Amino acid sequence: MTFSISAGCADTGMIGVDVASSSACVAAHVCAGAGAVSTQTITDPRPGPKGQDLMEQGMSATDALEALKKDAPHLEYRQLALVDGRGGVAHFSGAHTLGMHHVIVGEGVVAAGNMLASNAVPNAMVEVFDRTPGQPLGDRLVAAMQAALNAGGKEGSVHSAGMLLARDVAWPVADLRIDWRDDGPTDALGALWERWKPEMEAYVSRALNPSQAPSYGVPGGH
Repeated sequence: MTFSISAGCADTGMIGVDVASSSACVAAHVCAGAGAVSTQTITDPRPGPKGQDLMEQGMSATDALEALKKDAPHLEYRQLALVDGRGGVAHFSGAHTLGMHHVIVGEGVVAAGNMLASNAVPNAMVEVFDRTPGQPLGDRLVAAMQAALNAGGKEGSVHSAGMLLARDVAWPVADLRIDWRDDGPTDALGALWERWKPEMEAYVSRALNPSQAPSYGVPGGH
Protein backbone atom coordinates (compact mmCIF):
# COMPACT_ATOMS: atom_id res chain seq x y z
CA MET A 1 0.00 0.00 0.00
CA THR A 2 2.87 2.42 0.73
CA PHE A 3 6.50 3.23 0.00
CA SER A 4 8.55 5.97 1.59
CA ILE A 5 12.01 7.43 1.94
CA SER A 6 13.23 9.15 5.13
CA ALA A 7 16.55 10.98 5.10
CA GLY A 8 18.72 13.73 6.52
CA CYS A 9 21.12 16.19 4.90
CA ALA A 10 24.49 16.38 6.63
CA ASP A 11 25.27 19.76 5.01
CA THR A 12 22.13 21.65 6.05
CA GLY A 13 20.81 19.62 8.99
CA MET A 14 17.47 19.28 7.21
CA ILE A 15 15.43 16.10 7.71
CA GLY A 16 12.62 14.92 5.49
CA VAL A 17 10.21 12.21 4.46
CA ASP A 18 8.58 11.55 1.10
CA VAL A 19 5.81 8.97 0.89
CA ALA A 20 3.31 7.63 -1.64
CA SER A 21 0.38 5.27 -1.20
CA SER A 22 -2.79 3.79 -2.62
CA SER A 23 -4.61 5.24 0.40
CA ALA A 24 -5.91 8.79 0.74
CA CYS A 25 -4.13 11.50 2.76
CA VAL A 26 -1.02 9.38 3.31
CA ALA A 27 1.10 12.33 4.47
CA ALA A 28 -0.80 12.30 7.76
CA HIS A 29 1.33 9.33 8.74
CA VAL A 30 4.78 10.91 8.60
CA CYS A 31 6.51 13.22 11.06
CA ALA A 32 9.67 15.26 10.64
CA GLY A 33 11.49 17.38 13.20
CA ALA A 34 14.51 16.40 15.27
CA GLY A 35 14.05 13.10 13.48
CA ALA A 36 11.75 11.66 10.87
CA VAL A 37 9.34 8.76 11.27
CA SER A 38 7.27 7.02 8.64
CA THR A 39 4.56 4.68 9.94
CA GLN A 40 2.90 2.53 7.30
CA THR A 41 1.21 -0.73 6.19
CA ILE A 42 -1.87 -1.21 8.51
CA THR A 43 -1.14 2.20 9.88
CA ASP A 44 -1.12 3.49 13.42
CA PRO A 45 -0.19 7.21 13.25
CA ARG A 46 0.74 7.41 16.95
CA PRO A 47 4.36 6.19 16.66
CA GLY A 48 5.15 9.15 14.37
CA PRO A 49 4.98 12.03 16.85
CA LYS A 50 6.09 9.80 19.72
CA GLY A 51 9.22 8.70 17.88
CA GLN A 52 9.92 12.27 16.84
CA ASP A 53 9.64 13.41 20.48
CA LEU A 54 12.05 10.69 21.63
CA MET A 55 14.66 11.75 19.07
CA GLU A 56 14.13 15.39 20.02
CA GLN A 57 15.03 14.37 23.57
CA GLY A 58 18.33 13.02 22.26
CA MET A 59 17.61 9.38 21.48
CA SER A 60 19.10 7.83 18.38
CA ALA A 61 16.80 6.36 15.74
CA THR A 62 17.72 2.88 16.99
CA ASP A 63 16.96 3.69 20.63
CA ALA A 64 13.74 5.49 19.72
CA LEU A 65 12.58 2.47 17.74
CA GLU A 66 13.33 0.14 20.65
CA ALA A 67 11.34 2.43 22.95
CA LEU A 68 8.41 2.44 20.53
CA LYS A 69 8.46 -1.34 20.28
CA LYS A 70 8.09 -1.74 24.04
CA ASP A 71 4.56 -0.37 24.20
CA ALA A 72 3.25 0.02 20.63
CA PRO A 73 0.02 -1.99 20.28
CA HIS A 74 -0.37 -4.54 17.50
CA LEU A 75 3.20 -3.99 16.37
CA GLU A 76 3.11 -7.09 14.19
CA TYR A 77 0.91 -5.13 11.74
CA ARG A 78 3.20 -2.08 11.48
CA GLN A 79 6.13 -1.00 9.33
CA LEU A 80 8.25 1.83 10.74
CA ALA A 81 11.24 3.74 9.37
CA LEU A 82 13.20 6.34 11.35
CA VAL A 83 16.13 8.67 10.75
CA ASP A 84 17.68 10.90 13.43
CA GLY A 85 19.49 14.22 13.26
CA ARG A 86 22.90 12.53 13.34
CA GLY A 87 22.18 10.41 10.30
CA GLY A 88 21.31 7.24 12.19
CA VAL A 89 18.53 5.07 10.77
CA ALA A 90 16.34 2.27 12.07
CA HIS A 91 13.43 0.24 10.74
CA PHE A 92 10.94 -2.46 11.66
CA SER A 93 8.54 -4.60 9.65
CA GLY A 94 6.06 -6.69 11.62
CA ALA A 95 5.12 -10.25 10.77
CA HIS A 96 1.83 -9.09 9.24
CA THR A 97 3.30 -6.36 7.03
CA LEU A 98 1.29 -6.46 3.82
CA GLY A 99 2.42 -8.17 0.64
CA MET A 100 5.96 -8.02 -0.65
CA HIS A 101 7.83 -5.72 1.70
CA HIS A 102 11.43 -4.59 1.81
CA VAL A 103 13.68 -2.01 3.47
CA ILE A 104 17.04 -0.61 2.30
CA VAL A 105 19.28 1.68 4.35
CA GLY A 106 22.13 3.95 3.31
CA GLU A 107 24.12 6.79 4.84
CA GLY A 108 21.45 8.83 6.60
CA VAL A 109 18.63 7.36 4.52
CA VAL A 110 16.10 4.54 4.80
CA ALA A 111 13.59 3.45 2.15
CA ALA A 112 10.74 1.13 3.07
CA GLY A 113 7.70 -0.26 1.33
CA ASN A 114 4.95 -2.85 1.45
CA MET A 115 2.80 -4.42 -1.25
CA LEU A 116 5.68 -3.62 -3.58
CA ALA A 117 5.87 -4.62 -7.21
CA SER A 118 9.36 -5.93 -6.43
CA ASN A 119 12.18 -5.63 -3.90
CA ALA A 120 14.00 -3.42 -6.43
CA VAL A 121 11.83 -0.44 -5.47
CA PRO A 122 13.55 0.57 -2.18
CA ASN A 123 16.94 -0.21 -3.72
CA ALA A 124 16.24 2.21 -6.58
CA MET A 125 15.21 4.93 -4.15
CA VAL A 126 18.40 4.75 -2.11
CA GLU A 127 20.61 4.44 -5.21
CA VAL A 128 19.21 7.66 -6.68
CA PHE A 129 19.38 9.45 -3.34
CA ASP A 130 23.03 8.46 -2.94
CA ARG A 131 23.89 9.73 -6.42
CA THR A 132 22.75 13.29 -5.69
CA PRO A 133 24.82 14.62 -2.76
CA GLY A 134 24.91 18.40 -2.51
CA GLN A 135 21.47 18.89 -4.05
CA PRO A 136 18.56 20.21 -1.94
CA LEU A 137 17.05 17.47 0.19
CA GLY A 138 13.62 18.00 -1.37
CA ASP A 139 15.07 17.47 -4.85
CA ARG A 140 16.73 14.25 -3.74
CA LEU A 141 13.56 12.89 -2.17
CA VAL A 142 11.43 13.73 -5.21
CA ALA A 143 13.99 12.06 -7.49
CA ALA A 144 13.99 8.98 -5.26
CA MET A 145 10.22 8.68 -5.47
CA GLN A 146 10.35 8.91 -9.26
CA ALA A 147 12.95 6.14 -9.22
CA ALA A 148 10.57 4.03 -7.13
CA LEU A 149 7.86 4.37 -9.76
CA ASN A 150 10.31 3.63 -12.55
CA ALA A 151 11.27 0.45 -10.70
CA GLY A 152 7.66 -0.69 -10.61
CA GLY A 153 6.28 1.05 -7.54
CA LYS A 154 3.67 -0.90 -5.66
CA GLU A 155 0.89 -3.33 -6.48
CA GLY A 156 -2.05 -1.31 -7.79
CA SER A 157 -2.36 2.43 -8.29
CA VAL A 158 -0.76 5.21 -6.27
CA HIS A 159 -3.34 7.82 -5.24
CA SER A 160 -1.68 10.11 -2.69
CA ALA A 161 1.76 11.50 -1.89
CA GLY A 162 3.33 13.87 0.59
CA MET A 163 6.62 15.39 1.65
CA LEU A 164 7.69 16.97 4.94
CA LEU A 165 10.94 18.86 5.40
CA ALA A 166 12.16 20.23 8.73
CA ARG A 167 15.24 22.14 9.84
CA ASP A 168 16.23 24.36 12.79
CA VAL A 169 12.85 26.04 13.27
CA ALA A 170 9.83 24.76 15.16
CA TRP A 171 7.66 24.06 12.12
CA PRO A 172 8.06 22.11 8.88
CA VAL A 173 9.58 24.33 6.21
CA ALA A 174 7.78 22.23 3.61
CA ASP A 175 4.54 20.38 4.26
CA LEU A 176 3.29 19.34 0.82
CA ARG A 177 0.41 16.99 0.19
CA ILE A 178 -1.49 15.49 -2.68
CA ASP A 179 -4.31 13.87 -0.75
CA TRP A 180 -6.03 12.12 -3.68
CA ARG A 181 -5.60 11.84 -7.43
CA ASP A 182 -6.73 9.11 -9.78
CA ASP A 183 -3.32 9.29 -11.45
CA GLY A 184 0.02 11.00 -11.08
CA PRO A 185 0.09 12.13 -7.43
CA THR A 186 3.88 11.85 -7.25
CA ASP A 187 4.25 13.99 -10.38
CA ALA A 188 1.87 16.53 -8.86
CA LEU A 189 3.88 16.51 -5.64
CA GLY A 190 7.09 17.12 -7.61
CA ALA A 191 5.46 20.08 -9.37
CA LEU A 192 4.22 21.44 -6.05
CA TRP A 193 7.75 21.18 -4.65
CA GLU A 194 9.13 23.15 -7.62
CA ARG A 195 6.49 25.81 -6.92
CA TRP A 196 7.29 25.99 -3.20
CA LYS A 197 11.08 25.64 -3.30
CA PRO A 198 11.96 29.22 -4.40
CA GLU A 199 9.81 30.71 -1.63
CA MET A 200 10.56 28.29 1.20
CA GLU A 201 13.36 30.24 2.91
CA ALA A 202 11.55 33.55 2.44
CA TYR A 203 8.67 32.23 4.51
CA VAL A 204 11.11 31.28 7.25
CA SER A 205 12.35 34.87 7.13
CA ARG A 206 8.79 36.13 7.38
CA ALA A 207 8.46 34.35 10.71
CA LEU A 208 11.89 35.15 12.15
CA ASN A 209 12.67 38.57 10.67
CA PRO A 210 9.61 40.01 8.93
CA SER A 211 11.17 43.41 8.28
CA GLN A 212 13.65 41.72 5.91
CA ALA A 213 11.24 39.28 4.26
CA PRO A 214 9.94 39.79 0.72
CA SER A 215 6.23 40.50 0.43
CA TYR A 216 5.59 38.75 -2.92
CA GLY A 217 3.14 41.55 -3.68
CA VAL A 218 0.41 40.29 -1.36
CA PRO A 219 -2.09 42.83 0.01
CA GLY A 220 -0.60 44.68 2.97
CA GLY A 221 2.93 43.61 2.03
CA HIS A 222 5.82 46.04 2.38
